[in-house]
Amino acid sequence: MKDLLKLKTSISEEIENILNAQVKVEAHSSAIYLAMSAWCDDQGLDNAADFFAKQSDEERAHMLKIFNYISARGGRSISPEVSNVPVDFESFRGVFEQALAQEMFVTEQFNKIADRCMANKDFVTFNFLQWFLAEQVEEEYVCRRILELFDVIGEEGTGKWEIDRHLVKVKFAGE
Repeated sequence: MKDLLKLKTSISEEIENILNAQVKVEAHSSAIYLAMSAWCDDQGLDNAADFFAKQSDEERAHMLKIFNYISARGGRSISPEVSNVPVDFESFRGVFEQALAQEMFVTEQFNKIADRCMANKDFVTFNFLQWFLAEQVEEEYVCRRILELFDVIGEEGTGKWEIDRHLVKVKFAGE
């Protein structure tokens, strides 16, 4: 029976499990960014609301990319349950600080997955992860540059709206 299962899948149970866990991380990130978008919209920060809505879409696309990869390798993808998504945030800057912390957490998760792939000699999945690891460099960079706007412009007076106006100009240096 085990030999038949081996023919069905070319991914180990351990790698399948950690990839499904990452599917959940990506789904949770998508939900958090959607909540941030709603909060920014409520604050009248239209560009930030659009930024986080796009981030939410991007995280969902990442989730689906991993979800489909598991299936393509003969594994069983699991649709994640998402809970504990905040709806209120302390401040405009705090939203971007939380976004950076989330991206750093995601980077750490991908590094752990890559480590397990190397230990399991799953070079196919390790290769698949390279796109995500490069993407995380961009995600963290953009959050850091936006946070610099808070340091340069400040939030006093019309500062929040100036930051909101300028954040759309922040691009990854590697583009």
